[in-house]
Amino acid sequence: MHQERLTRLIQTMKTEKLDAIALNPGPSLYYITGLSFHLMERPVVLILSLNDKPTLILPDLERSKAERSDLDLELISYGEDDASRSQAFQEASTRHDLDKRRIGVEPLRSRVFELRLLESVAPQASFTSCEATLSSLRIIKDENERDSIRRAVLVAEEALRATIPLIRLGMSERELASELTIQLLRAGSEPAMPFKPIVASGPNSALPHATPTDRRLQNGDLLIIDWGATVDGYISDITRTFALGEINTELEKIHTVVQRSNAAGREAIRPGASCQEIDRASRSVIDDSGYGQFFIHRTGHGIGLEAHEHPNIRESNLQILTPGMTFTVEPGIYLPDRGGVRVEDNVIVTESGGESLSTYSRQLEVIA
Repeated sequence: MHQERLTRLIQTMKTEKLDAIALNPGPSLYYITGLSFHLMERPVVLILSLNDKPTLILPDLERSKAERSDLDLELISYGEDDASRSQAFQEASTRHDLDKRRIGVEPLRSRVFELRLLESVAPQASFTSCEATLSSLRIIKDENERDSIRRAVLVAEEALRATIPLIRLGMSERELASELTIQLLRAGSEPAMPFKPIVASGPNSALPHATPTDRRLQNGDLLIIDWGATVDGYISDITRTFALGEINTELEKIHTVVQRSNAAGREAIRPGASCQEIDRASRSVIDDSGYGQFFIHRTGHGIGLEAHEHPNIRESNLQILTPGMTFTVEPGIYLPDRGGVRVEDNVIVTESGGESLSTYSRQLEVIA
């Protein structure tokens, strides 16, 4: 599997006129090699070039892990001293003839630390973004990837079902987030979860990326829970909004609008449609209801090895949907200082339309 991915990447590099790619630890390195490393003070860099065996620069203490990859890698390890590390980078640069070459790096993953080390051994090389190159490979999920995402969704939904009975008025957002995290682990999520659960109540629910606080759950609150699980490195990312006791009429109304918006977005999914079309289908429901100014983010984003990857479901993105793409549909309405609603599903583009992998009820559930 990893050799096939590497072969496709090399072909794309040729098209993009990249002589080499340098990858830090992260999703793309895992995608190509099946190996996970920490970003730390000991650099790990994978060098890929057009005609040479991939080279992995890594500390001695990580060498045994790298030997488990099913990809044929050249390993250059170094000790604890700076001279040994510099020598390892020089050896890799010489092996791949990096100087004066066009080298791709990931802007969101590359650090100045590793970049300076590469520049020191290839001072005349030019470094450019290879985000589009890697995205073109990772954006279409194969059957194994789709199965992992499906299981991540099942784990997440099982965890929420186990958490709901534990919710009570007077508990804090932070306490609820902790309970949900425990249930995610019990249900089978890997410890490296896609993100820390968002638990936002009352006025805090009007903040799309709220952080759980010590605010206590109160009667009349809207409660947003945005959570996900990780299985085989692949993630889920789901949001549901609940009512704590009796809520006012307008808060109930905006939930109905968002629920309809979510359905419209999912129903618009089909091969050949653009990302913009899905955004417009979802957004028009909220616009027509008079709440357009309170829908303050894109309709969705890709999911896979990362919680946010391509494709982006937003206005002006004319990228065409293709079977195997996986992303979220997550419209929301956020009324400042009052409360907000988001309903988020994980979907996959099929040969004939779109399938929602998440199935937890989208109805406004009254709890506590």
